Amino acid sequence: MRNLKGIPASKGIAIGTSFVYQPEKPKIEEWKVKNTRTEIKRFQIAVEKSKEQISKIYAKSKEEVGEDTARIFEAHLLFLDDPALLEKIKNGIKEKKLNAEASVAKAVEEFTVIFENMSDEYMRARAADVQDVGQRIVRNLLGLTEKSLDKLTFPSIIIAKDLTPSETAQMKKSFVLGFCTAAGGITSHTAIMARMLEIPAIVGLGEEILYVKSGQRLVVDGKEGNVIIDPSKELVAEYQKCQQKLKALRKETLALTQIPAMTRDGHQVEVVANIGDVNSAKIALEYGAEGVGLLRTEFLYLDRNSPPSEEEQYTAYKAIADIMGQRPLIIRTLDIGGDKKLPYFDFGEELNPFLGWRAIRFCLDHVDLFRKQLRAILRASKDRNVKIMFPMIADVDEIRRAKKILNEVKAELKKLGILFADDIEVGIMVETPAAAMAIDILSEEVDFFSIGTNDLIQYTMACDRTNEKVTYLYQILHPAILRLVNNIIKTAHNNDKWVGMCGEMAGEPLAIPILLGFGLDEFSMNPAAVPKAKEIIRSISLEEAKKFVSSIMDLKNVEKIQQRAKEIIVEKMGKNYMQF
Repeated sequence: MRNLKGIPASKGIAIGTSFVYQPEKPKIEEWKVKNTRTEIKRFQIAVEKSKEQISKIYAKSKEEVGEDTARIFEAHLLFLDDPALLEKIKNGIKEKKLNAEASVAKAVEEFTVIFENMSDEYMRARAADVQDVGQRIVRNLLGLTEKSLDKLTFPSIIIAKDLTPSETAQMKKSFVLGFCTAAGGITSHTAIMARMLEIPAIVGLGEEILYVKSGQRLVVDGKEGNVIIDPSKELVAEYQKCQQKLKALRKETLALTQIPAMTRDGHQVEVVANIGDVNSAKIALEYGAEGVGLLRTEFLYLDRNSPPSEEEQYTAYKAIADIMGQRPLIIRTLDIGGDKKLPYFDFGEELNPFLGWRAIRFCLDHVDLFRKQLRAILRASKDRNVKIMFPMIADVDEIRRAKKILNEVKAELKKLGILFADDIEVGIMVETPAAAMAIDILSEEVDFFSIGTNDLIQYTMACDRTNEKVTYLYQILHPAILRLVNNIIKTAHNNDKWVGMCGEMAGEPLAIPILLGFGLDEFSMNPAAVPKAKEIIRSISLEEAKKFVSSIMDLKNVEKIQQRAKEIIVEKMGKNYMQF
C-alpha cells in the first residue's frame, strides 16, 4: 500500500481500478519540401478537417456538460482561424521550406511558451489548448485516427500524464470514477470538467503516478488530494463508509436546496450564483440559487474575431433574465483587458496587467462599445429584476463617468420609445483597496456593493495569487482581509446600502459563519456551492454568528481562525459535514 499526494481538484471519494491512459504523440519528422504551394494546400485541408472534428466535439460537450464548460472548444476553433498562428505556420513552409507537420510543431511550441509565461493562471493553462489543436492538425496531416477515452468499457479511475480538452470531452462519463494526473493545476481543463461533473479528481501528482498499472486498486480522496495505491481491505471499507455518508449527506442537502437561506433566529440572506451563460443560469436554479449575483458578460466577447452586436447581447441577457423570472440578475459590465485580451483590440504591452488597462478603465476609453452593452442591458431590464454592476472601480470619478454614459443611453432609448426599467439599480464591485476605503464616498453614487474578494485579496496583500512563492499570503481568512471586509459591510450599512460578495470567499464554508456575523446581505458563488452554503446558514443563528465573529477578531493568525471556524461548523452540522 502506497500513498501519493497531489493537488485536490474536485472533492469526493472514488474507489475502483485504474485505467492508465498513455496515448502516443504523433511522431514528427522534418524535411525540406519542393512544392510549397502543394504543402500549404495540404496544411489547409488538415485545418478544415480539424474544424469539422472540433465542431462535433463542441456539440457533444455542450449537450453533456453545458455551454459554459464546452466553450473552450470555441477557443480551439478560433486558434484554427488565428491569423498569427496560421501565418507563422505558412511562413515556415514558404520561407524555410519545412514540411507542414514540422512547421505546425514549431509554431505551436512558440505559442505554448507564450501562454506558459503569462502571469494569469487561467491563461497559462490555455497552453494545453494550443498543444491540443496542434496535435490534431498533425494527426490529420499524417492520416492518423484520434485515440480517445470513449473506448472505456467498465468504471475506472483514469490515470494519465495529463488530459487534453478533447480527451476529457470524448470519454464515456458514466465509466469515469475519478481522475489522477501527473501534471495540471486547479484551472486545467481536467479539473474544470471534474468539478462540473462532480467527479473526484487529483492533479499535479508527479511522474510517480504513471508507474501505476492498469487494473490496480485505488482510493482517490479528492478533498485531501491523496491517492492510495493497493489499499488494504480495512482501509477500503473505511472509505466506503465515508463514501456512503457523503452520498447520503449530499442527497439530504440537495433535497433542501429550494428552502430559503434563513438563520435559526429568522434572519434571511440571499444566496445567489455566479454564472457565465444561459445554461449555467438553469444549473444555478437547480442547485437552489435565489438569483444571480454576478453574470460575467465576457462570454459574449471572448473567443471571437469581432465584438458582439447590441442585438446579440440583448438576446443573451433577455434569455437569462427570463430564466430568472423576478429573481435578481446582476449583470457586470465588460471586465476585460490586462492579461485577458480581445483579438480585435490593440491593448499594447503592459508590465503589470493586473494593475493595468482593464474593466471599467477600458470601457470608459471605448465609449461606443460601452454604450452598446448598456443599451442591451437596459432593453433586457424591462419587467425584469435586472441590476447593473461596474467592475474594478478605484475612484469616484470613474463611477460618475460611467453613470453619465448610462444616463445618456437611457435618454436615447426614451427618445426612441424603447421601454426599460428606468429605476434600475446600479452597483459596483469592491475589488480595490481604494474602493474599500472609500465606501462612504462611493455610497453617494450607487445602490449596492459587491465585494470581489479574488482581486481584493491579492491587491490588499500585494501578492499575485498565481505565484506559488507568495501564495501563503493569499488567505481569505487572513486577519487583515477579515477586518477590511467587516469595515466595508459596516460602512455601507451605515450609509443605507446593501452588500453582496461574489468572490470565492462567499462560497467557502469556513468563511460563511464569519460573513454572516459581519452582516453580509448576499452570498454569490459557484452554483454547485449553493446547497452547502444554504445548509450552513440555516444551521446557525445570527446571534451565534455575531458572537463567533467577536471571538475571532482578535486572533492573529489564519490557522487559529480556520480552526475556530471548523469547530463552529462541526458543532452545528456534525463532524462529517466538512468532508462534503
